[in-house]
Amino acid sequence: MPPEPAPTPVRRAVSPLDHRIEAATGHDIDTLWSYRDRGVLDEPHAHLVDLHRELAKAQTGVVFYLKLLNRLSSGEFEVDAALFTRIGRTMDQLKHATDTRAAAAQAVVAALEPIEAASTHDAKVLPTDNQAALLAIAGGAKLHEHLLTGRLSVTAASGSRIPYAKLQRLEGAGLVVRDAGHPVHAGQPVALTDAGRAALYGARRTPTTQRPKAAAPTGAWPSTPTPRR
Repeated sequence: MPPEPAPTPVRRAVSPLDHRIEAATGHDIDTLWSYRDRGVLDEPHAHLVDLHRELAKAQTGVVFYLKLLNRLSSGEFEVDAALFTRIGRTMDQLKHATDTRAAAAQAVVAALEPIEAASTHDAKVLPTDNQAALLAIAGGAKLHEHLLTGRLSVTAASGSRIPYAKLQRLEGAGLVVRDAGHPVHAGQPVALTDAGRAALYGARRTPTTQRPKAAAPTGAWPSTPTPRR
């Protein structure tokens, strides 16, 4: 019999904890992963997303070995000693994957509970234009001075431009900082401060629609009640 192929990595797997994470943070999972990649999240939320990614990988492993076990028992292969050996090996791999998933879920819950407790406090409202500017700066931005006109403006890596007056207001609020060690004509890097990251992340959005409840995915957790907050 040919050897079992390795599990194929995926963007993320649905987990039973997704709804708790989204309720506590005000963002869907894909947005959280994107914010993590862009360096927008503060340390507790970044840690939570990292743990959720590990949980997603573990869930993928469970699904893979469960599907393999179903295939082995489908009658597709000749029933012989080699099949029994392969089924036994797959059962061991499935058990290991399930244990790994349980440990990953426990780690996610431990990181999530303090965030759930903190989410009961009202977040400061960040104006939409400030939110857009902070998001642009989070992806990388520089303050430039035009050599001929002397006009100052911020150019983000995304290509968007932020007026200098807006930059001054964000600086005055302690949300961004520029690296004065670089000359303005060459471009001064502009970055979010810790307060800027917190303000941007705290600009929670209210979903306009509710995600429909999906049936439990293949290899889903056994039905164990999880405390809702």
